[in-house]
Amino acid sequence: MELTKAGSWPQQTRDYIEDVKAEMQRVSWPSWPQVRATTGVVIAAVFLFAAYFWVVDAVVNALIQHVMNYFTRR
Repeated sequence: MELTKAGSWPQQTRDYIEDVKAEMQRVSWPSWPQVRATTGVVIAAVFLFAAYFWVVDAVVNALIQHVMNYFTRR
């Protein structure tokens, strides 16, 4: 039983590669302007999220510092 499985792997591999090639021909690839536009959106979103988290981090850090200072003074 195991020998038949071991002997069929080359054919299974060939079938898999042929299926992948056929599927890749059906893929709808974006145009170069679409790629540039979406890349720009992603880069802008990354910077906006970074700025947002920087502000949130600064606010939370300031609040924690105030709480720590309040309790260490007493």
